[in-house]
Amino acid sequence: MVTASHVSGDNTFVCCGLSATLTFFAIFVFHVVDGSWQFPHTGRDVKKEFTAAHIPGSVKFVLDECCDRGSPYDQMLPSGEQFASYVGGLGVGSDCHVVVYDNSEMGMFSAQRVWWLFRSFGHDNTSILNGGLPAWKAAGLPMQSGEVQTESKVFKAKFRPEMVASYADVQANLAERSFQLADARPPGRFNGKDAEPRKDIESGHVPDAVNIPFGMILNQETKTVKTPEQLKKIFEMKKIDLRQPLVIMCGSGMTATGIYLAAFACGKTDMKVYDGSWTEWALRSKPEHRIKEAVN
Repeated sequence: MVTASHVSGDNTFVCCGLSATLTFFAIFVFHVVDGSWQFPHTGRDVKKEFTAAHIPGSVKFVLDECCDRGSPYDQMLPSGEQFASYVGGLGVGSDCHVVVYDNSEMGMFSAQRVWWLFRSFGHDNTSILNGGLPAWKAAGLPMQSGEVQTESKVFKAKFRPEMVASYADVQANLAERSFQLADARPPGRFNGKDAEPRKDIESGHVPDAVNIPFGMILNQETKTVKTPEQLKKIFEMKKIDLRQPLVIMCGSGMTATGIYLAAFACGKTDMKVYDGSWTEWALRSKPEHRIKEAVN
């Protein structure tokens, strides 16, 4: 079951484990949130998948519903009022310890975005179920199906602007070099060789950005996030100095939060996610600031 004894020391991760002495009630020590999301082109319906099979007691967080739906860019941050209303409607109150998971075969793909959103709105008492639904199933833990009824709770959001970078910040950094810029997209998209999921933008990268593909932070066998020691070696290999300012981007702000999570697990707390990410940059920047070449 998911129990307090399975929470990492800094509350970042919760692990799955079996014990004959634990009861079904142990699941409800935390408020469990399914943050599954998939690219539209996959044709998958994460809401239907949740109804068909989910962790008992969990609720469905739909990223495409809790975002700035008036923005031309994907999954942009909602307002504090919108976030508070949405999660409160899921039955998540400010006094809850939230545990987020997703159903990706990778073990994690979008749960970290929900984790980051909660932290962005002041809720530090939030963890990741390490290994996600695959780890839960592999441990032989119970599943549930059907619609979920929730009782609204009061959630108070306090936005942290210091966790978010803007287009203007990244543009200014071209000259100022005041922070390191990491990009979590796959190498082919970063280098301009492979197409972006969004058809109206070309691939490539911001000048001087460093490519740290999201998949690098995951253990391919266990589907869990690598240890802090392993993660630190990745940052060192990519010549990212965790003592210095860091901004992280990807295609739309999804996997960027995975690299944010990895740096956080290494003890870094003063970094930002460029929320508009490559989608905004590709649509707004000058052509000479969209690089297509194989680097790092």
